[in-house]
Amino acid sequence: MFQIENALVSLDVIEEHFICDLSKCKGFCCVDGDSGAPLKKEELPELERALPHVWNDLSPEAQAVINKQGVAYIDTDGEIVTSIVNGKDCVFTCYDKEGICKCAIEKAYRNGKVSFYKPISCHLYPIRITDYDSFSAVNYHRWKICKAAEVLGRKENVPVYKFLKEPLIRRFGENWYKQLEEVANEWEKQKQSK
Repeated sequence: MFQIENALVSLDVIEEHFICDLSKCKGFCCVDGDSGAPLKKEELPELERALPHVWNDLSPEAQAVINKQGVAYIDTDGEIVTSIVNGKDCVFTCYDKEGICKCAIEKAYRNGKVSFYKPISCHLYPIRITDYDSFSAVNYHRWKICKAAEVLGRKENVPVYKFLKEPLIRRFGENWYKQLEEVANEWEKQKQSK
């Protein structure tokens, strides 16, 4: 573990490898799990604003859930999370012709319909961030459904932090990410000198 500004970062973030392999996992991280995607309070209005632009991409079941309880709920851990359908799919899931689960919000963003990319917890996955009063914990989350992503990441030699450069900058800023790169480079040098 090392510290960058007010964030404690797990070594796994620089040592482990990862590249999403949607052809293998089919986007199952948006389907499987105990609850929806963790949300920041300020993301709720963004989801509400995006709703009219993604509505037709959502399943009738997702639309019914949103009509009944909204885009989010409080889970058993007391966190705000996206609403889910039948205890699994995030309400914002949609599927392409190959049966790969995608995010309707990200699709709308890429098509220029909304300015919100998607919840930061989704954008950062497989990194999970826990915010405390005086610091944030930045951890790599292992999940069996992401095994193919670990294999592809090792094959292409892409560490987690490089794969997630864009969302890490979105969350912490350019300067923070540069410091992360410096730590990673120094760590690599130390490993090679042993």
